[in-house]
Amino acid sequence: MKKKMLLLNTTVLLGLGGVLSTPAYASTIQDMESQKSQIQNQRQDVQSNIKAASDELTRLQAEQDQMKAQLERLTLAEEENNKKAEKTEADIKETSKQVEQLEKEIKLLQEKLEKRNDILKDRARSMQESGGNVEYLQVLLGSSSFSDFVDRALAVSTIVDADRGILTETKNMQDELKTKQADVKSKLASLENMKAELDEMTVQLAAQKKQKDALAKELKDKEAKNEELKASLQSKDSSLANEQSTLEQNIKDQKAAEEAARKAAEQAAKEAAKKAAEQAQKAAAAPAEKADSSSSAKAEAPKASSNDVAPTSAPAPKASNVVTVGNRWIGNSAYVFGGGRSQSDINHGLFDCSSFVHWAYAQVGVNLGPLGSVSTETLKHAGTQVSSSQMQPGDLVFFDTYKKDGHVGIYVGGGKFIGAQSSTGVAIANMSSGYWKQKFNGRVVRI
Repeated sequence: MKKKMLLLNTTVLLGLGGVLSTPAYASTIQDMESQKSQIQNQRQDVQSNIKAASDELTRLQAEQDQMKAQLERLTLAEEENNKKAEKTEADIKETSKQVEQLEKEIKLLQEKLEKRNDILKDRARSMQESGGNVEYLQVLLGSSSFSDFVDRALAVSTIVDADRGILTETKNMQDELKTKQADVKSKLASLENMKAELDEMTVQLAAQKKQKDALAKELKDKEAKNEELKASLQSKDSSLANEQSTLEQNIKDQKAAEEAARKAAEQAAKEAAKKAAEQAQKAAAAPAEKADSSSSAKAEAPKASSNDVAPTSAPAPKASNVVTVGNRWIGNSAYVFGGGRSQSDINHGLFDCSSFVHWAYAQVGVNLGPLGSVSTETLKHAGTQVSSSQMQPGDLVFFDTYKKDGHVGIYVGGGKFIGAQSSTGVAIANMSSGYWKQKFNGRVVRI
């Protein structure tokens, strides 16, 4: 009988053990955990894409800010160049009036000279008729023009004092008017060339602004699409987060239900075991061994550890070479005729060729004279002239544009130079071919 009771007790415990294993619950939780893992992986991908979209937005916004700054510079440059173009136009009109006035004076002088020419002819004939020096008459008759006659007559030693005075005064008037006329015409030509260059700059600046406006619009469109993509990704991430939260709650509820079932089964097993023991004791009329079964499982969550390492960054390279110090202005500047001679201009990246060279050398500790009066003329005398065949990086190179030595830059090597160019602002240009090769006049100055 005792053996039969022990067998019954064992059977009950085995049956309860089958209930405690709850394979259906484990399978459901496993499926939910697997689904949760998949959602977490999806969220990682989505969040990675959100970060990429945020980084791209940051980049686009920085590029947009840079584009706005360049547009502001171009607008300032256009305004300044338009002012200078208007002033140059006014100077051209004034100089043209001076040329017209001088031409009138020259015409009056010519009429006066013709009258004097008649007087001198009469005096020469009188001298010949009265037996005077024939050489004087030969000088008059042998000249090809009155100007030629004046030069010949002054060389004849036998001219009477009165004639010599007339001739000397006439020649001085001639020379003075010719000099004035040459100077004014030269000034007019220089102004007209400058006006042409300013007009060309205005066209180029307008083209640059149009191009920058188009790029700014393109950036804005990209920014809007990226914002839309980021919003869509964030919505998807939020949806996945809700699914994950729901699964986590379901898993929690399922585990709670399983734990409750396990405790209930455990309690039932204890009660059944107790009852079986009591029955065995009664049946055998002997002390029964109490079966004690207990099981406990403790899951210890792994502890994560992390080592925080402070990020380090290498110090930014310091500009120490005049050849490269101006690179910061490439794409961030605009050309203004006469610009770069105030701190405000420099802060806004508004230079002309000579002020940029002055600024670049100042950055490496070399003073090229007063900033307010720097020009291509002062710079070409600032150092030692060397042969173009001996050109080295850092040398100043000069070009004949609207005038001789009208443009200057800094040679960087490889047939290229950096300078404030009217079409682009500060940029590196090729002087070994094309436009700048044609304009390079061979002047090289070593500072």
